[in-house]
Amino acid sequence: MDGNNTHQEITSLVGREVYSNSGVFVGEVEDLQLNVDGQTVTGLALGNLNTELFAEESATGQGVIVPYRWVRAVGDVILINDVVERVRDPDEEETELVA
Repeated sequence: MDGNNTHQEITSLVGREVYSNSGVFVGEVEDLQLNVDGQTVTGLALGNLNTELFAEESATGQGVIVPYRWVRAVGDVILINDVVERVRDPDEEETELVA
């Protein structure tokens, strides 16, 4: 029975919205990347992406995979660390610091 509960928890991630720790919408979970041998989730495959963060991927209809190690909390939504800083253009970041 415990294995069945785990299965329900994993599949319940699909469809959840993903936000950065600073509250920026990142995307929506469409699928999971799994390590079958280790029986662990290794990534979240996101679709319905934030077009400001992922302009190229959104324009082509591609998704992105966020490493599961970035996940900080799972509840009604999923919170992750560092996504804005990791995908932001360094020149854009410098401009924001100067302004």
